[in-house]
Amino acid sequence: MDEETSRNYVVLRGCVSEKPRLSHRSRGEEYYIFSLDVARLSGAVDTIRVVARDRLLDELEVGGGGKIRVTGELRSFNNRSGTGPKLVITVFAKTLCFEDGPDENAITLRGALCKLPNHRVTPMGREICDLMLAVNRRYGRSDYLPCICWGLTAREAASWTVGTALCLEGRVQSRAYTKTVDGESVEKVAYEVSVIHAAPED
Repeated sequence: MDEETSRNYVVLRGCVSEKPRLSHRSRGEEYYIFSLDVARLSGAVDTIRVVARDRLLDELEVGGGGKIRVTGELRSFNNRSGTGPKLVITVFAKTLCFEDGPDENAITLRGALCKLPNHRVTPMGREICDLMLAVNRRYGRSDYLPCICWGLTAREAASWTVGTALCLEGRVQSRAYTKTVDGESVEKVAYEVSVIHAAPED
């Protein structure tokens, strides 16, 4: 595993729920975005947005309804258009292949905290801690990835400071919520990493 992959590695297996559509063009290449439904053990489903180069899709012939395996990186994009979410989170695919088997959703990240942790307790008494992890990639760029810890991990995370180097493992999740916009309730979806294990690096 190379240095870049060890910092940010995602593997997903699930069903394509939305046909690819053009996302953007860059340096003479076209990139397409599609949705992948990945079931949790609980039966809930995370709908994760995947971006892939057109040549990967040509090789795979993704058309909707098939179960595929994706490996790649979790990436962020700062949306300045004024419409949609300010921070756009997607999985950037490096490999795609058809593969049967149980749904899979795993991510490993190495990065540094770029904001103070936000520790809180739910009305049911469950401890939660929100983190924002900066993960470096090539050419001096970084991805800013929202992560959420639970229970004892949340309590420990509350003591970390900006700049703390972390290694964490978890899964990519989609979370529906309601936001009031101009006096009206609007359904939105947040994308984040649900942390299973996290620890400061030496």
